[in-house]
Amino acid sequence: MLNFDKIKNTDIDVYNAIIAEKNRQNSCIEMIASENFTSEAVMQAMGSYLTNKYAEGYPGQRYYSGCQNIDIVENLACDRACKLFGAEHANVQPHSGAQANEAVYIACLEKGDTVLSMSLNSGGHISHLSKASAQSRFYNTCYYEVNPETYLIDYDEILNLAINNKPKLIIAGASAYPRKIDFAKFKEIADKVGALLMVDMAHIAGLVAANLHMSPVPYADFVTFTTHKTLRGPRGGVILCKSKWAQKIDSAVFPKMQGGPLEHIIAAKAICLKEAMQEEFKTYQNQVIKNAQSLAKTLISEHINIITNGTDNHLVLIDLRQYGITGKELANTLDLIGITTNKNAIPFDTTSKTVTSGIRLGTPAITTRGFIEGDVEIIAKIIAEIIHNKCKISQEKSTKYKQIVEKLCRKYPLYR
Repeated sequence: MLNFDKIKNTDIDVYNAIIAEKNRQNSCIEMIASENFTSEAVMQAMGSYLTNKYAEGYPGQRYYSGCQNIDIVENLACDRACKLFGAEHANVQPHSGAQANEAVYIACLEKGDTVLSMSLNSGGHISHLSKASAQSRFYNTCYYEVNPETYLIDYDEILNLAINNKPKLIIAGASAYPRKIDFAKFKEIADKVGALLMVDMAHIAGLVAANLHMSPVPYADFVTFTTHKTLRGPRGGVILCKSKWAQKIDSAVFPKMQGGPLEHIIAAKAICLKEAMQEEFKTYQNQVIKNAQSLAKTLISEHINIITNGTDNHLVLIDLRQYGITGKELANTLDLIGITTNKNAIPFDTTSKTVTSGIRLGTPAITTRGFIEGDVEIIAKIIAEIIHNKCKISQEKSTKYKQIVEKLCRKYPLYR
């Protein structure tokens, strides 16, 4: 177990916050789809001696001396990323997924170029040139939506939009889409209009690594992902690309976008990539999906409306419109009993982004703790009961729910 005595002796206020957060994680059921718990090895790397070294540039081409050990670590991370996903080139320096995406735009686009991207309401990410992002000012971005009846990606509609708008870049990938994405179809569309293809697989990178979701690497010119979601690593970004784009991607990251990389984080990335190559990681990812499908099935059986009526991956999106409550209300109510979630827009949501008509649930973190289908059913029934009661629960019910949550957390302790 990590030792924080030095922090305790130096800054008791920060120490108290760290221990309080440790206790919160240990005593709450974490169901935010974009969160997970790293291994202790990953956490140790993030607090290692590597944090002291400035290393602008790339292995063998640094602007500072003394980077021989840094180069070993970064080369390991790059090599493992390429091996794990079958990629030709990897850049492991982006500080986040959003910065990884921005580097791709810098590498392949000029100001005013047209980009076709999934809309925020249909499940896309803000960094996919949403109007809320700073980068959207520089490009002519058009957006595709999911089918308004099925809420599934409509590849024919994307093709029509691509033909009519002639984008230079098409972006695939989502942060709130519960079904598998057909990257081969995206490649066909891109080829028909002469566009480049970028896939952001931040949410599903772990599933792709375990061969439980189609890999975008054979089809896309660029693949970006974060290491802290289903991949179960540190917070940070990675870019994979075809070798012909390697130089432009590398120069887009440094020096065009950021300075010195966080080599202690890159070391943690290297470790999590090695962990993802192990057989037990595949078993874990299988359970992530089983738990998500158990969650969806139980909620449906409790008469809760699920977007697309199920899930193929790690997340479930609930449509709350017919129950007279908002995503914000439900997330706040669940938080009070120890179930941590996030409010989320649903397709064609007309409610404010700060309120939303939906809630997003994910199973990576609870699966890391050891939860299985039976445990998930218990959680799903609590959530359903709270929804049907419009978030109005008595003190007696609240106490009962807290006790159930506490019992599950004791059954699967995160930190001893």
